[in-house]
Amino acid sequence: MKTILRPALVLFFILSLLTGVAYPVVVTGLAQALFPAQAHGSLILQNGKPVGSALIGQSFSDPKNFWGRPSATSPMAYNASASGGSNLGPLNLALVDAVKARIEALRAADPGNTAAVPVDLVTASASGLDPHISPAAARFQVSRVAKARGLSAEKVQTLVEAQTEHPFLSFLGEPQVNVLKLNLALASLR
Repeated sequence: MKTILRPALVLFFILSLLTGVAYPVVVTGLAQALFPAQAHGSLILQNGKPVGSALIGQSFSDPKNFWGRPSATSPMAYNASASGGSNLGPLNLALVDAVKARIEALRAADPGNTAAVPVDLVTASASGLDPHISPAAARFQVSRVAKARGLSAEKVQTLVEAQTEHPFLSFLGEPQVNVLKLNLALASLR
């Protein structure tokens, strides 16, 4: 029994040290050395203080700000510890009613806007945490935000274009706008 137990225990401790201590220390060290921003949560700093992450959406409801995608997380919106979609199918009445209510809220916030409502402003992402909207969703909100801030629509539209992130290598992905970064840039306008 000793001839089997001793090598098994030695191997157990060696593998525990390798996979439980050495490997995580090396991987964490490499990540922090090669990708420091990502290793620290892709934080967005303002005046040296974190205001959010570029990877997790935030709730904005003030008409002076751009609004992001709805969040399906609970018990509160954009709860990173409860990432996940609503799992409601397109024919589910609860989803249909929620989309109708979101469209009504968007129309009430900007009654003069008769453009088609972009789908990403009324449906949650699969994670419920998406910090991005499409350029069309940002353009849809330009008139409301410009009016609420007393800015020209052209100035706000120029800011949207400047904040639009283009696909990697010009073809991998879709253009997108990070709502937090856009609102921070908007707040810096005078």
